[in-house]
Amino acid sequence: MSSIATKRIAKNTVMLYIRMFLIMVMTLYTSRIVLAALGVVDYGIYNVVSGFVVMLSFLNGAMAQSTQRFMAYEIGQGNKERLKTTFKTAFTIHLIIALIIIILAETIGLWFLNYVMNIPADQMYAANWVYQCSILSFTISIIQVPYNACIIAHEKMQAYAYIGIIEVIMKFSVAFLISSVVSSERLIVYAVMLSGVSLLTCGFYVTYCWRNFTECISRWYHERKLFNTMFGYAAWSTLGTFAWVCKSQGCNLILNIFFGPVINAAYGISAQVNTAVSNFVLNFTTAVNPQIVKSYSQDDFGNLQKLVTYGSKFSFFLMLLLSFPILLNTDRLLHIWLTEVPDYAIIFTQLIIINSLVETFSYCMGAGIQATGKIKYYQIIVGITVLLNLPLSYLFLRLGYSPTVIYVITIILSFIAIAERLGLLKHTVPTFSISTFTRKVLVPAFFVSLAAGIIYYMCVNSRLINDTNIIISLLLSFLTITSIILIIGLNTSERRLIFNYLRNKILHK
Repeated sequence: MSSIATKRIAKNTVMLYIRMFLIMVMTLYTSRIVLAALGVVDYGIYNVVSGFVVMLSFLNGAMAQSTQRFMAYEIGQGNKERLKTTFKTAFTIHLIIALIIIILAETIGLWFLNYVMNIPADQMYAANWVYQCSILSFTISIIQVPYNACIIAHEKMQAYAYIGIIEVIMKFSVAFLISSVVSSERLIVYAVMLSGVSLLTCGFYVTYCWRNFTECISRWYHERKLFNTMFGYAAWSTLGTFAWVCKSQGCNLILNIFFGPVINAAYGISAQVNTAVSNFVLNFTTAVNPQIVKSYSQDDFGNLQKLVTYGSKFSFFLMLLLSFPILLNTDRLLHIWLTEVPDYAIIFTQLIIINSLVETFSYCMGAGIQATGKIKYYQIIVGITVLLNLPLSYLFLRLGYSPTVIYVITIILSFIAIAERLGLLKHTVPTFSISTFTRKVLVPAFFVSLAAGIIYYMCVNSRLINDTNIIISLLLSFLTITSIILIIGLNTSERRLIFNYLRNKILHK
């Protein structure tokens, strides 16, 4: 990995982490305010209804991946004219997708909301308001995707960070208003105001791109050949994105059918915590992934191997650093954070974080495969594996199992998907070494996880955690897992790299 690329990744990662820390703190506090203001039932209704709209987002998610890949590729090639054409084509495609999703949402989606979902009759009016506002917000986000992709492809993470911080401040303001000013129909007012936040956020992204990237000043336009190529790429991405949406929001809908909106509140709380933690890792991979695509576009396969290998390794350890203290103190943290902790929220939170730890290996591997553009078999094989979450979850809940079974199924399938991604990465990039990846990433991760698991078992069974001050417990658990990672997880050169980076930051070099 070149020193220039390393510095760029480090700089972008730091900026994204500053953004993520501020967003995490404000998002978690905002969730506390919203839960207290709406109550468990209304919070659960908002979570499951807005989540159902997200289920319709698989087309848009697929195109987001396609847009980022093609734009990063053209930037790596240094072809400005092709970059302009790529953006214009992506923008046209997103307008088409917006229309398709509106039609699906206002027909099949509306029927499902009113005749299948388990929502109290006296709340159906509010649920329909939430649904329409969620459609509006999501339509806005579709139009925003090409602009987000452009910022990320150009690696302008500072702008990305600032706009993200402004967005979360606006959401916090909305939460404050509904808790202290609004006295009636809070669920409806909350949904309407969040739609306004989405509109303003989209305006910020569009304005920034218009002022800084000439390719973004575009009209309705497309090049047929590129249109077909991008849409073909997105068509295969659709399967993988659809499978992921079914895993996250589809299981949420199944829980609603079997247990009602109260269990959706617990699901929503666990998802909030997991998002806050896993986004730290996603921010790291957001900085790494454009470099992976550019390495492939320049035929630098050695650098691609290093980026995927070290990106996967550090992603896992970053996630473990943040999640281990939370896993040890989940019960007390949720009771401190929330005024009312829904049933199953604690165990849901622990299981979803464990699954995210497993999934961290996939981020850079997936980027390596997508960089090649050869994603047909990747999306079919991994997509079907992930999609199995939905029928298996329904089957086991139908047989009378606990709601926690959906997470157990998810974790098992995530392990299977890792093996599939490794084989597919070798197939699409023949120079990629699975043995090197296993030796440098999976083996150290296994032994670090084993040590962390033993410590977790000893602490929980000795009741040591409950007898220790929460601040001290969090600090000690963080220092413990840091020591384990440094001693077991990293080799000498990796430790030296980290210490040198921290020293240079402290000394402002």
